[in-house]
Amino acid sequence: MQLISPTSPVPAFKLGERTADPLQMYLADIFTIAANLAGICGISVPCGFAEVDGHRLPIGLQLLGKPLDEARILQIAHAYEQSTDWHKARPPIASATHKA
Repeated sequence: MQLISPTSPVPAFKLGERTADPLQMYLADIFTIAANLAGICGISVPCGFAEVDGHRLPIGLQLLGKPLDEARILQIAHAYEQSTDWHKARPPIASATHKA
């Protein structure tokens, strides 16, 4: 059994945007906590971008699986990345500093 969910309830925030608000930073990770508490495996892969206040911010897709089933989750993540180009896309700040 596998489960697909968003990695975060909101798109990524701008670099340094929430450093003064630890609660907002914690809440952005709330969907990833279940895997740790349940002892199951999971991975997050890029799945798109959101336009927020004129900024192009990345969105993640989380794949969750049974305990010790990392091989299957990695296979699914690999198949998803092979069928899309999201893992090659970079937001503007990353494009300026990183060449893929």
